[in-house]
Amino acid sequence: MSYLEEFELLLANQQFSNFVRLWEEYCLSDQVDGEELKHILIKIKNSPLAIPFGQITETVIPLMQKVKDKIDADKILTLILDLQTTNSAYLADYALEYLRAKYSNHKDFSEMSRLVGLRSRHTFQGAISNFELLAHMKKGSFVFHTGGWGVGEVIETSLLREHAILEFEGITALKDLSFENAFKNLTPLPHDHFLAKRFGDPDTLEKKGKEDPVGLIHLLLRDLGPKTAAEIKDELATLVISEEDWSKWWQSCRAKLKRDTLIRCPKSMREPFSLRAKEYSHEDRFQEALKGAKTSGDLIATTYNFTRDFPEILKNENVKTLLKSLLEEASPDLEETLSDAQKKGNEIELAFLLEDIFPGEYPELSKKKVADLKEIDKVIEGIDVLAYKKRVLISTREHHPHWISIFLSLLFTISGNSLRDYLFKELLCASDAKELLKTKLHELLNRVSLYPEAFVWYFQKILEADDLPYADSASRKQFLEAFMILFHFIETDKEHRDLLKKMHNILTKKRYETVRTIIKDASIEYLQELLLLVSKCHSFSKHDIRIFQSLAEVVAPSLGKKKREKQAKEKEEEIIWTTQEGYQKLQEKMHHIGTVETVENAKEIEAARALGDLRENSEYKFALERRARLQAELKLLTKQFQKARVIQKEDIPRGSIGIGTIVDLLDEKGQHVSYTLLGPWDASVEDHILSFQSKLAQAMIGQKVGNTFSFQNEKFTIKEIRSYL
Repeated sequence: MSYLEEFELLLANQQFSNFVRLWEEYCLSDQVDGEELKHILIKIKNSPLAIPFGQITETVIPLMQKVKDKIDADKILTLILDLQTTNSAYLADYALEYLRAKYSNHKDFSEMSRLVGLRSRHTFQGAISNFELLAHMKKGSFVFHTGGWGVGEVIETSLLREHAILEFEGITALKDLSFENAFKNLTPLPHDHFLAKRFGDPDTLEKKGKEDPVGLIHLLLRDLGPKTAAEIKDELATLVISEEDWSKWWQSCRAKLKRDTLIRCPKSMREPFSLRAKEYSHEDRFQEALKGAKTSGDLIATTYNFTRDFPEILKNENVKTLLKSLLEEASPDLEETLSDAQKKGNEIELAFLLEDIFPGEYPELSKKKVADLKEIDKVIEGIDVLAYKKRVLISTREHHPHWISIFLSLLFTISGNSLRDYLFKELLCASDAKELLKTKLHELLNRVSLYPEAFVWYFQKILEADDLPYADSASRKQFLEAFMILFHFIETDKEHRDLLKKMHNILTKKRYETVRTIIKDASIEYLQELLLLVSKCHSFSKHDIRIFQSLAEVVAPSLGKKKREKQAKEKEEEIIWTTQEGYQKLQEKMHHIGTVETVENAKEIEAARALGDLRENSEYKFALERRARLQAELKLLTKQFQKARVIQKEDIPRGSIGIGTIVDLLDEKGQHVSYTLLGPWDASVEDHILSFQSKLAQAMIGQKVGNTFSFQNEKFTIKEIRSYL
């Protein structure tokens, strides 16, 4: 463990006594790493131990004097003055001597020395930092506000009034800061600093981003330190690169960053990009990666990726010699963790690499290995490099006598649409494979849940081309129905979440163009079935379902009429029709339950409770049961009362049977019978009053005089219709 790591651990645990012991040991060092000492002091400055350490900062002076790099030594001295709390004459003299050597020609040297406390010497913590800030704060210079105001430009300073006026990027009005406040919150920024350029000269920075994107990232990482991709976007998007251009710009930039020898690219999204202290050549990176390859799979992936991204590394003969020996010595057969198919796959990939990197030295090596293959589908799954999978398929197509059956078996199971496209193209072009392909696609249509990715792939293909199997109008409708069934099937499956999003986008993009195109000549029956399938898909919003309904109504307007009639009927069914007498009877019944029966029941409960031992008290249990029945009945009656509507003359239809009509019927035997259609509360079998909700009433509703209808295998003829009122 290095000294820096040990100090970090002690600072984190705030163990000052142990820290002092380690510091005393560190002070005995004969040689001092300036970079390490600088980082130790920065860690101390940002820790709770900064105040006690301020009493022993003079012990850093001898260490600083051993540092050979002047820039590091100057920074260390600045940190010493930032940390010190003794305000000793020794430190004051040292600081003043340093500043005089650096700023002796400054016209305001004496006044600035006074402002940072080096003339009175009463307190001068941070004297060098503060002096350099004052020297930096000229009109047009830039600073950074650590309190959250961001980058600021100096508009005016006054040593006499001890204040500065600044304009900050996050503040609309100018800010007037005293020097005391400035010393606590401002950090000087050089004119070539990323933040200074972004605030003071954004046009130049934008131009640099377009002409030299890697240089822009260099500048950002140099001045702001390591940043993740998301953090880089926060710093550049909108402010330097427009939001609409960001995705395209970053995609291009990231590809260039991978080739840059100064930038360390992360292996995952959460890790940051960082700037190396010195260039790290692709050859060195490749050789180091080769040394870290523990398995044949690692060796294949490393070799393929580097030779693809940085082909120039193969110009180095030492690299080629090392690589050749590693590829020849690789033995997948000896790796116990690999299956037989994976071993065969790795052997083929190694053969491809040797042929590509050393052309002419390994003639037909891969061809021999592919020719001996059995279980090609499993071997292809064992190959990691997509390009090599396709080469195996091409070789199979050229040399294997049963390539058609192999391609058909792989068509729906192989991963990657580019490989699936190749298989499909070859099968489609082969005259003796067309019918087999059509049969296979019919299987896909009928078993969508077995091959979700393959089904969505082919659904997209028949949308784009009319000359493919099942690309006709009728087949597209079948595929759309199957598409909806699959959508419902996978919407609860977390593994297919991305596929579900893709399917939703296929349906909704370009204002539901896919749906509009397929259903433009559909029958009402098909549209009704489609809408039923849509209603079962819970991932569709109410807005989506309304749009599907609207699209269907455009094709078949009668669907809209049926929907409105259904809604009107449902609304009518919610109404409970009644006469004025029935309405009053219901009110009286509710009043009786609420004021008489409930009160009586409460008395029964009290009387039963008085008998004691409620566990064996049957009277008490019966009273409670009666209370529950009364409460349920009152709740039901209240709900019905809210839906009740007294029949008025204008509610009774003229010329047809409906609520409030008296109907004279003639049966098959020539007998006359009359029925009155009222609400359920007025129904009476003896008086031939039917509830409009009864089956006989429903069979009659809408009929006119002279019409005949059947009910329970009897025929009735309507002779007369008249109003009840």
